Amino acid sequence: MQSKIRARASMRLGAAIAAVSLAAVATGAVASSASASAPTVKITVASLLPGSTKAATAAFNAQIKLFEKQNPGIQVTASTYQWLPATFAAKLAAGTLPTMFTVPFTDGRSLGDANELYNLTSLAQSLPYFNKFNPAVIAEGTDAKGQVVAIPEASYAQALSYNRQLFTEAGLNPNDPPTTWAQLESDAKQISEKTGMAGYTQMGASDNTAGWILTTVTDALGGRMETGIGAKAKATFSNPAAVQALNILNTMRWTDDSMGSNMGLSWGTSNQAFAAGQVGMFISGSDVYTSMVQTDNINPAIYGLAPIPLAKNKNAGVLGGGTLTAVSAKATPAQAAAAVKWIDFYYLQKYVNRKDAIAWAKTEVASKQPVGTPEVPIFNAKQEALYNSWIKPYINVPLKQMAPFTKAIFNEQIIPEPEAATQAIYGDLDSTVQSVLTSQGSNPSALLAAANSTGQASIKSGT
Repeated sequence: MQSKIRARASMRLGAAIAAVSLAAVATGAVASSASASAPTVKITVASLLPGSTKAATAAFNAQIKLFEKQNPGIQVTASTYQWLPATFAAKLAAGTLPTMFTVPFTDGRSLGDANELYNLTSLAQSLPYFNKFNPAVIAEGTDAKGQVVAIPEASYAQALSYNRQLFTEAGLNPNDPPTTWAQLESDAKQISEKTGMAGYTQMGASDNTAGWILTTVTDALGGRMETGIGAKAKATFSNPAAVQALNILNTMRWTDDSMGSNMGLSWGTSNQAFAAGQVGMFISGSDVYTSMVQTDNINPAIYGLAPIPLAKNKNAGVLGGGTLTAVSAKATPAQAAAAVKWIDFYYLQKYVNRKDAIAWAKTEVASKQPVGTPEVPIFNAKQEALYNSWIKPYINVPLKQMAPFTKAIFNEQIIPEPEAATQAIYGDLDSTVQSVLTSQGSNPSALLAAANSTGQASIKSGT
């Protein structure tokens, strides 16, 4: 789904993804020279979320200046960008997206199959380190014809963000976040009663996020919203874990009254409410702290990150996903080549090149941007260890406050997002969550059964 903001989407620990560059670029820091007579190639690139801070914008612009200095034949224009299912398709059809943009793992393959993305295969396969890509991860950006149409740049696992200050004010131990759903419910109730703030919130907007988080909780309890792949995919909304997930939500909403008054939160508004100190706990991607620094002015002292409580059964796991970088199918060959250079420079070189890692970290720190936010590695263990050693002196995020997550995540099962019609499945579940949050006495089993036929229709139509 979103992260940093979310067609087969999957997340596997230990993924090895190499940076993408052009054949003419040697391994190491990206550098190029342009002929004095060569025309300037102009590209627009997805930058930060709308509403990002001046410091975050300054940091991004500094990266553009550095890139243009190293690539004098390329002119880059930043375009504020946020992937939203409600608007993305229309912008894609209208041709108003930047030359280079990002999409969730869930959309890469389907967009490629529909010829909506530029074929980057030759550029990717020319890399001296292309074979370092984990086949399972590069597959997220590979279409049915075997063409590389998008390049992975980030991955995440769902996690529980919690407000350490509200925990303390409620008489709870901020170093001991809940590890079971019963504890989470109890902590949420205590936070609400002692502080007057929402102890727990869950996304409930009609933009696929409500269904996304319901799927997350269902996975954590050992259920699945979909089984099978391809033509054999089947909607399984009425599974016992999904019913349990909605019953937990029902109890916190109507019995415990621990969820506050805003039942229509989405990804961005959840971040805003949490950063403002109005929420004790909520579920989102493990990398959401970066966005809250860039757009919501969060106080680092209040932030805590923990794993999602998992049921004690072999099927329980953590939903994972990631972000792909893509190039518009309308780009010229020169623009596509320039865009891939930008992807290599901005997103990936810091993971594979010590000089670039340090330069990136210094720039981010100077602009007061987060360095070291926990993420599920997109490279193999050796490369990830190298990267972490390079940036260690510059890490400025509260890692000790995120230790509950970082200590647990590598021992947990990562669950891929639903294989077929992923975003449609989430959208089909939105109204189910909304009914529980807004209608006291709703019947979760009946709601899921009613939604299941819609979900199956979405799978059949391939939307």
